[in-house]
Amino acid sequence: MPETHIHDLARVIQLALAPAFLLTAVGSLLNVFANRLARIVDRYRLMHGLGPEAAEAAGDERKVLERRARLVRWAITFATCAALLVSLVIGVSFLGFFLQVNFARFVAVLFVTAMGALTLALFFFLREVTVAIASVRPDASGPGRSGG
Repeated sequence: MPETHIHDLARVIQLALAPAFLLTAVGSLLNVFANRLARIVDRYRLMHGLGPEAAEAAGDERKVLERRARLVRWAITFATCAALLVSLVIGVSFLGFFLQVNFARFVAVLFVTAMGALTLALFFFLREVTVAIASVRPDASGPGRSGG
């Protein structure tokens, strides 16, 4: 392989490193989201194990848990999409190098779309945290609270 090709390959590898680190960050976020979902599911199962009377009394909490689970599910969905798109950015970058095809616009679109998906994931996560905090604050006037 001529030396210029080795330098070109080194440049492609360097350009692929930033998305690879981003992929690690998205993976860490997915871990956080999955843990939140697991806690919600655990609480939901605990409520169902308390018997029909307790489950009926906790109807408002069940609705809050269902809403939180839905929000976390959307966060997981968009974060997974972001991870897939970042993986495509890396793959298409190498494919373009090996095929000697300029995929710069396509890679840019993939990257911008990945950032959009990541932004949506973080938005849904923020909404879930907000709902969770509002459901436990003593001064909240949300479901199950008698506050003013």
